[in-house]
Amino acid sequence: MNPDLQTSEDISFDEFRKQIFYDYEIAVMSRECSLLGRREVLTGKAKFGIFGDGKELPQLAMARSFKDGDFRSGYYRDQTFMMALGLLSPKEFFHGLYATTDIEKEPMSAGRQMGGHFGTFSLQEDGSWKDLTAQKNSSPDISPTAGQMPRLLGLALASKIYRNEKSIKGDNFSNNGNEVAWGTIGNASTSEGHFFETFNAAGVLQVPMVISVWDDAYGISVPAKYQTTKENISEILKGFQRTEEEAGYEILRVKGWDYTALIHAYENASDIAREEHVPVLIHVTELTQPQGHSTSGSHERYKSDERLAWEKENDCNKRFKEWILSNKIATEEELAALEKRIKTEIRMARKDAWNEFLNPHKEDKKQLVSLLGALEQSSPNKVFINKVKNDLIAIEEPLKKDLASHARKALRYVLGEETTQKTSLQQWISDYLGRNQHHFSSHLYSELPTNATNISEIKATYAENPESVDGRIILRDNFDALFSKYPQVLIFGEDSGAIGDVNQGLEGLQKKYGKLRVSDTGIRETTIIGQGIGMALRGLRPIAEIQYLDYLMYCLQTLSDDLATLLYRTVGKQKAPLIVRTRGHRLEGIWHSGSQMGGIIHLLRGMYILVPRNMTKAAGFYNTLLKSDEPALVIESLNGYRLKEPKPSNLGELCTPIGRVETVKEGSDITVLSYGSTLRIVMEVASELKEVGIDAEIIDAQSLLPFDLEKDVLRSIQKTNRLLIVDEDVPGGCAAYLMQEIIEKQGAFQYLDSPPQTLSANSHRPAYASDGDYFSKPNAEDIFEKIYQIMHEVNPTDYPSLR
Repeated sequence: MNPDLQTSEDISFDEFRKQIFYDYEIAVMSRECSLLGRREVLTGKAKFGIFGDGKELPQLAMARSFKDGDFRSGYYRDQTFMMALGLLSPKEFFHGLYATTDIEKEPMSAGRQMGGHFGTFSLQEDGSWKDLTAQKNSSPDISPTAGQMPRLLGLALASKIYRNEKSIKGDNFSNNGNEVAWGTIGNASTSEGHFFETFNAAGVLQVPMVISVWDDAYGISVPAKYQTTKENISEILKGFQRTEEEAGYEILRVKGWDYTALIHAYENASDIAREEHVPVLIHVTELTQPQGHSTSGSHERYKSDERLAWEKENDCNKRFKEWILSNKIATEEELAALEKRIKTEIRMARKDAWNEFLNPHKEDKKQLVSLLGALEQSSPNKVFINKVKNDLIAIEEPLKKDLASHARKALRYVLGEETTQKTSLQQWISDYLGRNQHHFSSHLYSELPTNATNISEIKATYAENPESVDGRIILRDNFDALFSKYPQVLIFGEDSGAIGDVNQGLEGLQKKYGKLRVSDTGIRETTIIGQGIGMALRGLRPIAEIQYLDYLMYCLQTLSDDLATLLYRTVGKQKAPLIVRTRGHRLEGIWHSGSQMGGIIHLLRGMYILVPRNMTKAAGFYNTLLKSDEPALVIESLNGYRLKEPKPSNLGELCTPIGRVETVKEGSDITVLSYGSTLRIVMEVASELKEVGIDAEIIDAQSLLPFDLEKDVLRSIQKTNRLLIVDEDVPGGCAAYLMQEIIEKQGAFQYLDSPPQTLSANSHRPAYASDGDYFSKPNAEDIFEKIYQIMHEVNPTDYPSLR
């Protein structure tokens, strides 16, 4: 049931009565799902529950004003909203609780996220975009409090771009920018920095965004007086209220149990945001949370008897029912019959979902028990296998892990035996793991033929006597070519616009392409990334510039929890091909020279991490990424902007391959792997090593995630039989990751005649100035002596000790 949702301006009384019945039905349905959902957790069928009970009425009002093309960026209490739009059925709700791995049955995340995390499908099966203007959209939720706010900014900003940038066609993505981005957040989470940063940025940018604050006066057990100044978020945000002279927000307050006031508030907010592109805050007060924060505990532990009594009396569903009866819209008997029917339907939905979840496991269990029975008859260890079998039989409601675990344990009792029964069990285990592992591991990166690692290399080409230019010129002219080639490309960041970035890699481009495509932002890294994610979700190709590598720490949570997991947690149903541009390596001082690569490569799995050694390679990476549709971080070498490079004649076309290393110097004695600015030092040392008879093979990693898909480093080690990894990260950082990739994954250990070694920076942050760099990070002498020492251990006669 999903009738055409109408506003109060164009509705007859009969239609209004029908709307009331529908809304009450959804409110009862959602509440019953919450109540039964909690029971499913407490009885052990589900692991955890966090529900939307107490927030039903404002979500119904929001659904009334939500139109095709709009986007939601919310949090884990918005189940009523999704149900009102027909985007979540009760059976799907329970499949989410049980973590069903079938995307058709559990379309929110196929069991990858806990219940209460909602998203829609933006992509066709082939990875192409659906018509987002013809459907109601929800960006995929994340659990971290206020983590949904940064991307909300970008979802709203996309409407502004589509309305005002005429060079960009909005086909399938926008109807002239008339879409609203709707954000929802709990009142306690407004204390987070993500909320305040987003709120301020949206006020500056003036984008069509409506933020609903569900205010039930608590943040888990902590009351509002410990959360918010004056205990009132809309009160302290009054300074953002727009006036006739100054742009700002429209700020509305409404009680969460007042149905008519809620309907009018949301219609008003929708009109203001949609037509005027003015952001709106709706502070929804006097809400309740009947079952407490989650299934982790009871709110009776921290709420007073008076508060509990107030919540019972002012429950929005109760007040809604009283309003319906007092206005004679329905009778007690009609509502009782509706409630009875819905409760029966919800119980049936729960039962059906559980059976659909469990029955495949039962079938697999039956097959496995039969295999274990045959195995015990063929083995002298019958008594032990019999126990494993009986333990499995005793599990009436088995999970996948129960089946896999018991099957694998049984194999331990037939070590050394060679029987057809053992072979059958081994095959079953391999098939079972192979069949199920992808349910939990697929779509970390794109699995389509167009993924970035499949984009072929296009080498730089040069005129007979190429011009030697600063590296920044290569970047600038390459970006110029990309902006001409791809109208949907935008770039933004601190100092990116008017001055063309701090190193002039975008010099003159704002003047040429306008302030919407090449733009300055405030000092707000988290929402720079957020606006990039949101715009990428809506079909644009944003490049978000974080001024320096260490500033990435400000937005690392958003990158890690939102962008890097987005394709994975939607099982490939949404994508956000955001390119993050920054600069780092060999900088100056503690705060601008640290190399956080070890942390970055582990926290950003799901993104490509690219470390070009010069600007030609960097330009090639941008070109490659824009031929694909995946998120990436490109770290340019800060000290390379003023270094001379020959200018390629095919800027905008050359492509640096992703996942491929490059052998920049061949050699026979030792393989030396490095990347970024440090690689230039390694290359200088290589010529010095040649003077003492050491011929080093130098390899540029180029791409850290993924690394060396062709195993070229392995082939080099097969030739040299020695390995040194030189890295400016701290000990145990990126070099340790690269060592595992080479020694363990590529299997290079069997070809080494000397222990593989690393040379990294010191454990402390690098000190300031040239001396600080020299004594903090690997310098030319460190590299020379490290390689020389390795060769000394191999042949002390030819390479006598240095010191």
